[in-house]
Amino acid sequence: MNPQEPNDHAEEVPSRLRKGIYVLPNLFTLAALFGGFYAIVMAMNNQYEASAIGVFAAMVLDSLDGRVARMTNTQSAFGAQMDSLADMVSFGAAPALISYEWALKDLGRWGWFAAFVYCACAALRLARFNVNTSVVDKRFFQGLPSPAAAALVMGFVWFVTVLEINKADMAWLIFTLSLYAGLTMVSNVPFYSFKDFRMRKSVPFAVIVSIALIIAVINVHPPIVLFSLFMAYGFSGYAVYGWRRAKGLPTSVISTSTDEPDEKGLH
Repeated sequence: MNPQEPNDHAEEVPSRLRKGIYVLPNLFTLAALFGGFYAIVMAMNNQYEASAIGVFAAMVLDSLDGRVARMTNTQSAFGAQMDSLADMVSFGAAPALISYEWALKDLGRWGWFAAFVYCACAALRLARFNVNTSVVDKRFFQGLPSPAAAALVMGFVWFVTVLEINKADMAWLIFTLSLYAGLTMVSNVPFYSFKDFRMRKSVPFAVIVSIALIIAVINVHPPIVLFSLFMAYGFSGYAVYGWRRAKGLPTSVISTSTDEPDEKGLH
């Protein structure tokens, strides 16, 4: 046997591995995709509370895949593209289809108009994020992130379903909310990204206590609390825009920096 053969074989293995797909971060992405798919299926069976939970679960999983990839040093271009496609299903198509099936269809053409506008704006939002990553101030999102937009729409559906309010009376409200969420996604309004919050950085003990209190409050009544939180976030961008404009500060989040943002969890 040629003594060189083992070495040649050893060199071939890493080469084949480099051409493969990293499993761990893409498992989280696939799980987030399943959350969106599950939400659509549940809506087809008139189980709208389960639909909302599916979208919110997809949000949590979507926020983890990027962090897992960096922690395990398994970032890849494939993973980034997979993440965007999964987001389009979970935070674009799913909320649009579910809200239409839930109440928008009662409005006729106006209903599918609102659903399509939301879905189209989600696609435009994700495409713009992918091409503007290197020029946007990482402290802010340019427009409402698609998971937050999905949380607005699905949070409202969940809220109304749990409180057993007649959904027919809510048709024009979900119409307005869908248009607001969709158009705000493609706006230039700055929304705080929380990307400058470092998990590894030491923080005062009070911060940990505050986080525990927030978790406890959410558990009191998840539909109401989560919808309220995302409603506040959904309008916070306009408050930031107005404040910066009143102070004479730049309102655009496009920066001259070419540094890659640290986090791509929310698009």
